[in-house]
Amino acid sequence: MSDGKAIIFSAPSGSGKTTIVRHLLRTCDFLDFSISATTRLRRKEREVDGKDYFFLSSEDFKKKIKENKFIEWEEVYDGNYYGTLKSEVERLWDEGKHVVFDVDVKGGIKLKDYFQEKALAIFVKVKDLSVLESRLIHRNTESGENIQNRLSKAKYEMSFENRFDITLISDKLDETLKTAEEIVTNFIYIEKR
Repeated sequence: MSDGKAIIFSAPSGSGKTTIVRHLLRTCDFLDFSISATTRLRRKEREVDGKDYFFLSSEDFKKKIKENKFIEWEEVYDGNYYGTLKSEVERLWDEGKHVVFDVDVKGGIKLKDYFQEKALAIFVKVKDLSVLESRLIHRNTESGENIQNRLSKAKYEMSFENRFDITLISDKLDETLKTAEEIVTNFIYIEKR
């Protein structure tokens, strides 16, 4: 492994981790995004293959599993696989960047286990599930049934909070983003790891 570090953001769906990661990518030139692979369909026209995700067929994804191409992978929702390609992390480290991940909770735990002290695992959560429900509804990308499934899964995922290095409460956006910047900068430049 190189001298690169890994910053892992995990959260129940709708907690704000993607907003935080996008902000960090705009403000921290030492970071770059690890693009995950997935078998799920693109969300409308706003998602771009190779930028938001590597969109793979189930067959291609399963082939890469057999070839040991993933650091971690998970069937997050029935039939929808997500994973982190080893080649993606190696590419970013070779460019002299530290890698930031935006992954589900199980993926975050697996990444932390893989990278160990080279990683900072951050659990993002909202104050309560009613905030999460409101955010999912306002996304306007999910059916009512899918929202309920995500809320049910969120309750389960919250039980893994203690497996992460730090918890970040996603409440007032400006404060949350500033705190995220401080946490990441301290880990990269101040902490001796």
